[in-house]
Amino acid sequence: MGDPRAIFLINGIFAVMLAVAMLIPAVVDLVAGNVDYQVFLASAATTGFLGGTVVACTWRRGVRLTLRGAFVLTTSVWLVLPTLAALPFVLAGLEMSYTDAFFEAMSGLTTTGSTVIIGLDNAPPGILIWRSILQWLGGVGIIVTAIAVLPLLQIGGMQLFRMESSESSDKAMPRAAQIAGATAVIYLVLTLVCAALLWGTGLGAFDAMAHAMTTVATGGFSTRDASVGGFANPGMEWIMIVFMVLGSLPFVLYLQAVRGRPMALWRDTQVRWFFLTIGGLLALVALMTDLFLQVEPLEGLRLMLFNVISVMTGTGYASADYGEWGRAATVVFFFAMFIGGCAGSTSCGIKIFRFRVMFENARVQIQELIRPNSVLVPRFNGRPIESHVTDAVMSYFFLFAMVFAILAFLLTLTGLDMTTALSGAATAVANVGPGLGDIIGPSGNFQPLPDTAKWLLSAGMLLGRLELFTVLVLFTRRFWLA
Repeated sequence: MGDPRAIFLINGIFAVMLAVAMLIPAVVDLVAGNVDYQVFLASAATTGFLGGTVVACTWRRGVRLTLRGAFVLTTSVWLVLPTLAALPFVLAGLEMSYTDAFFEAMSGLTTTGSTVIIGLDNAPPGILIWRSILQWLGGVGIIVTAIAVLPLLQIGGMQLFRMESSESSDKAMPRAAQIAGATAVIYLVLTLVCAALLWGTGLGAFDAMAHAMTTVATGGFSTRDASVGGFANPGMEWIMIVFMVLGSLPFVLYLQAVRGRPMALWRDTQVRWFFLTIGGLLALVALMTDLFLQVEPLEGLRLMLFNVISVMTGTGYASADYGEWGRAATVVFFFAMFIGGCAGSTSCGIKIFRFRVMFENARVQIQELIRPNSVLVPRFNGRPIESHVTDAVMSYFFLFAMVFAILAFLLTLTGLDMTTALSGAATAVANVGPGLGDIIGPSGNFQPLPDTAKWLLSAGMLLGRLELFTVLVLFTRRFWLA
């Protein structure tokens, strides 16, 4: 595993950074005259002290991290941060248990968007902006992880993207650190542009910034109990549609576009498939609901497009209760939860590129049945897909289905009905946010669920966000003995 101090050191650094982020909601509460600024100052002091102590005890130049250590580090960071990020929720006057606070923090950092807080309309501004900050940090964190870390770990087919971000012949920038830094700048610019446009639709500066952070992060935390639908602002929804899509596209291709290759984004096969999938889902929902008979055509298009994109990309906003659009439309939304956006984006789910890899392999096998003597090679973006990438993608599909089934079964054991258990498992592993049904549907909340279910769902969020393999490999005997 290399020097274990490297794992503690990096975790400590991230804890210090989280403590600094806690000062932002402290300032917001102080300006608003809310006493919860003391909560964030106390949380920042505790988190900073713990992180700083770990850094001071483990600081050493030249510490090395092996591949095995990278697995431990990646999982531990995404466990330590929500553990500490839950402190403000516990200490604030929301009467939240640590279970609820951890669930909320994990949901935020994994950009899932499920919430246990009731009464967001009257919640302190510091807590509201803290939820948005968690999703914003989680969004940029998963981009960097997907671009710089996961391809090196060779999990779930992500090694396919070493071609796009690691090879000297085609990479956007020469070093992973530069890629991460440039990606963060683009992420920040998109957030600020989104906030400015939302502010122009009539939203207050606070709501505009809070929703910009969670839109670009495809997170879905809102400042209203009724989510985006509570604002009744069509202009706001159209802008968020655009930025949910932008947040779901590969950020490494934005870098290539900035560096003089503007067509790189459209040439990517998964980007084209992403838009085709949105169009297909939109057509299915339009055929299976009578929404156009109830509202004006443009309004109906906006409602369907917004909610289809929100669910498919794992953002989790709701501008309407699509559970009332009919059973057939509900089934479409259920399967849309699993799709996700593009690799190297803030989006979640199975990811478009994996569907593309499986499609190419199926196409080649069908053609070989017709022409047995032919030698055909499946391709992705014009390049041959190696067999180990296909194996990784197939293994990911199997593990995803297995984890989903086991999680749904365990949720039923906690007393949840079948609809809540199935959609809860789906929304956790796919990091979507709202589920289906009366309890956790678009107009519901996860608060009524038992504590055991919340811990199970938190584990599902972590597994889904880290592409399953990163976490599950830690539970194998050989990992620790090799």
